[in-house]
Amino acid sequence: MKKILLTLAGVLTLASCATNPVTGRKSLSLVSNTELMPTAFSQYDKVLKEGKIITGTADAKMIQTVGTRLEYAAKEYYKEKGILSQLDGYKWQFTLLQSNEVNAWCMPGGKVAVYSGILPVTKDATGLAVVLGHEIGHALAGHSAEQASQQMVAQYGGQIIGSSIANANYASIFNQLYPAGAQMGLLSYSRKMELDADKTGLYLMAMAGYDPSAAIPFWERMAAKSGNSSASDFMSTHPSDATRIARIREALPTALAYYNASPYKGK
Repeated sequence: MKKILLTLAGVLTLASCATNPVTGRKSLSLVSNTELMPTAFSQYDKVLKEGKIITGTADAKMIQTVGTRLEYAAKEYYKEKGILSQLDGYKWQFTLLQSNEVNAWCMPGGKVAVYSGILPVTKDATGLAVVLGHEIGHALAGHSAEQASQQMVAQYGGQIIGSSIANANYASIFNQLYPAGAQMGLLSYSRKMELDADKTGLYLMAMAGYDPSAAIPFWERMAAKSGNSSASDFMSTHPSDATRIARIREALPTALAYYNASPYKGK
């Protein structure tokens, strides 16, 4: 049985594989971001209706400013790579929610939520750019779609071979990955996905005019905070501090080049 499952996984990987445009990591892709977007948008609207949205404050304005600049960076980076069409269908939205949770997330299609509980850790706009760049990095890389693909293999197995993948119940799978409610954004990404998002986020914040060097002290603060229950979920699948910081240092020269060329630098 194990041999059959391994063979199935191999066939599926060869049949449908996506490549991260920043890191080059290949992943199983039986469902796309575009296919998940309608469900993501619906779930996002539900969260906003059930949560307490903060508007008009300095923090809320900061969320909008940082978010808008990161949206610009994502479009510029994808234009540079010749893959801007991959952002078709995105409906960017940045919302600050009142919550003690130390968390933020980005759904497929650019739907971003920031819980006010993370702001004492981010400290300022640059720290916030680290977090939002990282979370947007997850969305751009299709990590929700990757996990949905893995879930499809687990649920449907060989039944999806030779049949239309579109017949799978995307909404059901999506709801398993993102249970509705306050914890909706706590999708357990793998450590490889986390490192993907770190690198992508570093480039995005740099292109948006935020000093990428600030990523190291932010993750150090988050690691120190993770001893508290409010931050442990956010950090549960993240790479070790040493691994994360080493990878960030490796990517910093390229990120700093983007930062120095950003029209937002110093603004």
